[in-house]
Amino acid sequence: MEWPPLIIDDLVCSVPIIQGGMGVGVSMANLAAAVALEGGIGVISAAMPGIGEPDIARNGDQANTRVLKQEIRKARKMTRGILGVNVMVALTNFEGMVKTAIDEGVDILFAGAGLPLNLPSCLQNGAHTKLVPIVSSARAAVVICKKWRSRFGRLPDAFVVEGPDAGGHLGFKVEQIDDKAYALEVLVDDVIQAVQSFVQKGRRPIPVIAAGGIYSGGDIKRFLNLGASGVQLGTRFVATHECDADMAFKQAYVDARAEDLMVIQSPVGLPGRVVRNAFVDDVQRGQTKQIKCPYHCLKTCDPQKSPYCIALALANARKGKLKHGFAFAGKNAYRVTEIISVKSLMHSLKKEFAAAGA
Repeated sequence: MEWPPLIIDDLVCSVPIIQGGMGVGVSMANLAAAVALEGGIGVISAAMPGIGEPDIARNGDQANTRVLKQEIRKARKMTRGILGVNVMVALTNFEGMVKTAIDEGVDILFAGAGLPLNLPSCLQNGAHTKLVPIVSSARAAVVICKKWRSRFGRLPDAFVVEGPDAGGHLGFKVEQIDDKAYALEVLVDDVIQAVQSFVQKGRRPIPVIAAGGIYSGGDIKRFLNLGASGVQLGTRFVATHECDADMAFKQAYVDARAEDLMVIQSPVGLPGRVVRNAFVDDVQRGQTKQIKCPYHCLKTCDPQKSPYCIALALANARKGKLKHGFAFAGKNAYRVTEIISVKSLMHSLKKEFAAAGA
């Protein structure tokens, strides 16, 4: 059974799978290009891509912009497939990173961790980059549609709907995370129904992509049957040879048990799902890690009240220094048993998709 294509405006993706953007160096050119080569949509994260640059503390905006450009160009040399960039609205340099990605000609720009109400203003005449907000509710999707239509005379090219089983920062209150009323199946259907009036008036489709906790080809089949046009996976792509994180970071997934996947309160003011380790245990016990904030990367982070620097903790983990940080991961990360290639992963997902039947 062949994959159904994911069509976003005039982009036709032969495999309906988007690789989630994972920040602080986890999803960069190597991973994004590998996914795009297999027919999916590869995504580079614009969240602190320059964390390893020697001038990151002095010239953060310049370092992050420079590395984002380098990674986009590197990926372009590796593939002619569809490439995207994920930019968090909460970034202090959100607009600058968005414009950099668009100037570099990326195919799709994904924007989450806040409502990207002014995102179309960054799209200059002649740019063909598709704009795809990431939302966690139908209400957010409607607000974005109304604002974009009234201010810019356009609508989103698609929506990614991210549920509470995702890894990393979550757009939910702690009490909502295990509430079945906020299950991804419910959220996806809610958003599909909510955007229908805009689809009819705009006379063009707005594909809805399901994200958060999707693990197998059977999961993909289920969400496509529910009306989603595609899916986004993050956790599965971490456990690949091509992922840009250190092998120790990937091994944390392989070694994780179900009980190791836990939700913590992040310094940025949101819940976040992580792989539990000694660093996390220390923080949970109230042992703060003394920090100075050299990065000023997120609008929602207050360094005076933060028990540790989230950017530094994630950067350390990405480099394999898990004694000084932790790995973000989706709820199903414990199901990972080995590190494989992106090609092998895509093949197994397709095989599971076909075996799932109608």
